[in-house]
Amino acid sequence: MAIKLYKPITPGMRFGSVVRSDNLTTTNPYKKLRRILPKKSGRGAGGRVTVRHQGGREKRFLREIDWNRDKRDMKAMVVSVEYDPNRSANIAMLQYVDGKRRYILAPDGLAVGQSIMNGEDAPLTSGNSLPLKAIPVGTPIHALEIAAGRGAQMVRGAGTAATIMGFEEANALVKLPSGEVRRFPLSAYATIGQVGNSDWKNVVWGKAGRKRHLGIRPTVRGTAQNPRSHPHGGGEGRSGEGMHPKTPWGKPARGKKTRKKTRYSDYLIVQRRK
Repeated sequence: MAIKLYKPITPGMRFGSVVRSDNLTTTNPYKKLRRILPKKSGRGAGGRVTVRHQGGREKRFLREIDWNRDKRDMKAMVVSVEYDPNRSANIAMLQYVDGKRRYILAPDGLAVGQSIMNGEDAPLTSGNSLPLKAIPVGTPIHALEIAAGRGAQMVRGAGTAATIMGFEEANALVKLPSGEVRRFPLSAYATIGQVGNSDWKNVVWGKAGRKRHLGIRPTVRGTAQNPRSHPHGGGEGRSGEGMHPKTPWGKPARGKKTRKKTRYSDYLIVQRRK
């Protein structure tokens, strides 16, 4: 997979790029595992904007991903590799021997027709899901559970992978993509391999319109706003911030540490991220 550049017949195409889709096998998602994803536009339960710069995107369908991989010791075959508009990684359709179909994240190197298996006795090949106690030290993994049975919550972005560093009595030491080394229970499941579509981070959007189709609205500088909208606003002509940088709500914007001194999960961290 690589980055594709176009002949610039319009200004927006001059610097834009896309990830090649040669490895994708279909553009039609499985209807029983998709539903319309309602637009929130950054608004919370009260109807007010709680996350800025969101709104006005294309209609999307949510693909239901099998994060639990709970069909154990049963072989499945990769039927297709598909694009998912809701995440940076591609997804793969599995068909189990009992006829059930499930979506999973497509790891790097996954091909149609490949055999996939979940369980403690599954072979150590890309795409198979195993408990951490059955995975050797140094193996790259993704789709990692924080607690057994909760479903994959970590290492799910395109091109990411964690590495098993060692084992303790009841925990595995896993180095996350951030550089943090953290304890995970031995019974937690993870998937072998690196998440595919690693070139996604090198895409250049090229024009504002592509960001708007994704639902990302413009970000306006605080100094360009009026004093009622931002602490940096106001003044005659072009002016600087005139104060220590602040958020739109008057909180320190740069330099202030926001992480709590102690957290409930601090005892699980062996080495902080750098």
